[in-house]
Amino acid sequence: MTKPIIDVIIPAYNEERSIGLVLADIPQDWVREVIVCNNASTDRTRAVAEEGGATVLDQPKMGYGSACLKGIAYLKEKPAAEQPDVVVFLDGDYSDHPEELPKLLQPIIEKDVDLVIGSRALGSMESGAMMPQQVFGNWLATNLIRLFYGYHFTDLGPFRAIKWQQLLAIRMEDPDFGWTVEMQVKAAKFKLKCEEIAVTYRRRVGVSKVSGTIRGTILAGHKILWTIFKLL
Repeated sequence: MTKPIIDVIIPAYNEERSIGLVLADIPQDWVREVIVCNNASTDRTRAVAEEGGATVLDQPKMGYGSACLKGIAYLKEKPAAEQPDVVVFLDGDYSDHPEELPKLLQPIIEKDVDLVIGSRALGSMESGAMMPQQVFGNWLATNLIRLFYGYHFTDLGPFRAIKWQQLLAIRMEDPDFGWTVEMQVKAAKFKLKCEEIAVTYRRRVGVSKVSGTIRGTILAGHKILWTIFKLL
């Protein structure tokens, strides 16, 4: 596979402090367009993202998956010849290392892999970057995927790359916390060729909207498990 056309989708909710840092670290020579999906932010996320050169879409419906779906819908509206070959997803809180994007793309380009997950479990993680309940939740979810679907993942990490046609084929639907696990479960059900790459992870800029609260952690954990069993 020759060097593909790559677009990046970044869901962002009140990330004015971090989104500029994320955009600055994305390797521009690898990416055609960066799409920031502004998820009902009440701060300057939109303005900072525009200043950083991103295409900014407004998604007033709250939810991580809703923001990602907005970005997908935008790309689907392009003429077929202008749609991407690969879409990269990463968070807007600067916990991922955008400069590692070429690492995620390498298996797609060199080995024709369909989906690459940036695994924090395989990589190096700054102390405190993930809460204990997140680590346990990832372990439980990935082991359930292995048990029920026969696919071995170590993480539900947000930093990931997927071929555009495969992304369309799996018909993503989840509007919130189940987004990442839905993609991995559907990849297993559709028998996509998947690989994990070790990535670096750091403490996010600002307070997490999910793991930063007990309610958010419980809701996310419940949704992840519910998604795994729903798709059986």
